[in-house]
Amino acid sequence: MSDARLSVFKTYKLYVGGKFPRSESGRVYEVTDSKGKWLANAPLSSRKDARDAVVAARKAFGAWSGATAYNRGQVLYRVAEMLEGRRDQFTREVADAEGLSKSKAAAVVDATIDRWVWYAGWTDKITQVVGGGNPVAGPYFNLSSPEPTGVVAVLAPQESSFLGLVSVLAPVIATGNTAVVVASEKSPLPALSLAEVLATSDVPGGVVNVLSGRTAEIATPLAAHQDVNAIDLAGADEELAKELEIAAADNLKRVLRPQPVDYAETPGIDRMTAFLETKTVWHPTGSLGASGSSY
Repeated sequence: MSDARLSVFKTYKLYVGGKFPRSESGRVYEVTDSKGKWLANAPLSSRKDARDAVVAARKAFGAWSGATAYNRGQVLYRVAEMLEGRRDQFTREVADAEGLSKSKAAAVVDATIDRWVWYAGWTDKITQVVGGGNPVAGPYFNLSSPEPTGVVAVLAPQESSFLGLVSVLAPVIATGNTAVVVASEKSPLPALSLAEVLATSDVPGGVVNVLSGRTAEIATPLAAHQDVNAIDLAGADEELAKELEIAAADNLKRVLRPQPVDYAETPGIDRMTAFLETKTVWHPTGSLGASGSSY
């Protein structure tokens, strides 16, 4: 019996609503490594794929935003566990995508998993940091609490294909939003593999949807979509970001403009608070008595 065998090439697909469809257009494009060597064919998403992803994200929003913050933290930590189990695969993909040595790529993957754990730990703490009781003159409780914005379109960073991706995606879903992610155009494979991890973890289908293809082609309908509540322009260049910001103004989307970021640095809470709305509730305490107040 011959030892020779055919290689089994991986078929990368989109991730929409918890399933792995090909692009409805049937298109693909070649993904190459830093030296121009062919790695895979990735789906070339269409406007229809983008609209389908928004529908899936909206459908998932109610249950995900309504889950307890503690539960969301448990779910996200489970993702980190599964990333750890596929560490070698992601090391190879990051090395190919970013032209790194195996040791440097492994360090990036370790930092990415740590970043995911970091955000998982914030799910039930961010409320205490940005919410609380407000002092008011009168017989009232005045309480402010953060709530998720809704469906967020996320343009993943172009150069940091895995650490940058997680650094912009994790804060969006940690706070109860759902996401439509446009993967790095040049290096989409780590993002498409992350989708496989999400699908086999406890993250409900539709909470994260991953599209690959031409960033401008996919982002344009997302920025103009009336059911997208916010957009992170991390992966857009200056010219595209301006066009998308104008389109986003039509339904008053929240827009996080692109900015220089060192994704290796420990993040603050800015990317979480960028996609939170503050709800303030007034509640009477009862009639004031001679002793001061009555509850």
